[in-house]
Amino acid sequence: MKTLIASTFLAFAGIAMASAVQAGELWRAGGFEQPESALFDAANMRIVVSNIVGNPGDADGNGYLSLLSMDGKVITRHWVDGMDAPKGMAISGGRLYAADITRVRVVDIASGKLVSTIDVPGAVFLNDMTTDGTGKVYVGDMLADTIYRLDGDKPELFVKDALLASPNGVFAEGDRLIVASWGKGIKPDFSTAEPGGLLAVDLVSRKITPLPGAQEFADLDGVVAIGDDIYATAYMTGTLYRYHAGGAPEAIVTFKPGSADIGTDGNSTLYVPLMNEGAVAALKID
Repeated sequence: MKTLIASTFLAFAGIAMASAVQAGELWRAGGFEQPESALFDAANMRIVVSNIVGNPGDADGNGYLSLLSMDGKVITRHWVDGMDAPKGMAISGGRLYAADITRVRVVDIASGKLVSTIDVPGAVFLNDMTTDGTGKVYVGDMLADTIYRLDGDKPELFVKDALLASPNGVFAEGDRLIVASWGKGIKPDFSTAEPGGLLAVDLVSRKITPLPGAQEFADLDGVVAIGDDIYATAYMTGTLYRYHAGGAPEAIVTFKPGSADIGTDGNSTLYVPLMNEGAVAALKID
């Protein structure tokens, strides 16, 4: 994510190599331009891909969204244009929301038209997005230790706390948000003084709880949950991790550096944007 940087392999104590769980690549689609996020559109049985096309922090008008079929074929390369550097996305009420630096873009899914732009006051670097069971949309600000909530088209501060440690990935699961943190003390090359981990934020109390055994193990990017398992990517090393409560994170697949905001069909398939390779890979989790 974030920038094109050299990869440094980091090893952390407490990370187990996978034994029982394996991930197999089903297909890989290429030709994208810095694909940052892959979102499963269940209503239309397709995958939406965000393309940054340039510096992730530049408002240059180059960004766009693409559509992929469930078997990895490009449906529409330029489905929605007119964005800057779109990253994480969420769907609610027939609309698709895309984080775009300090704003959220809103797309009417039926027409594929960009219908509005929501300014988020105080935002620095909006990143991943998710939707809870009531249809409310959340977006994390990686460089401000903040998560906002959208109720309709009105943004509100949901939680701001240093414990979020550069929240990159967010995923709503039941009564909580799962957060993948990049880590503390981000340096100019996006390495960190302290690696990130997995957290949970209660949707009612907004209390932040570190997930046991999953702290300070990697600079995390995207995150999703399938059943009782949490999957998270580490952009710097290209590693895909699996975490189960009570255990340690398992490295189950390692791509080249650049694995970003993953998506899932909610069953046993993950969609992994490979930002530095211009591709999206589909993985079957056994």
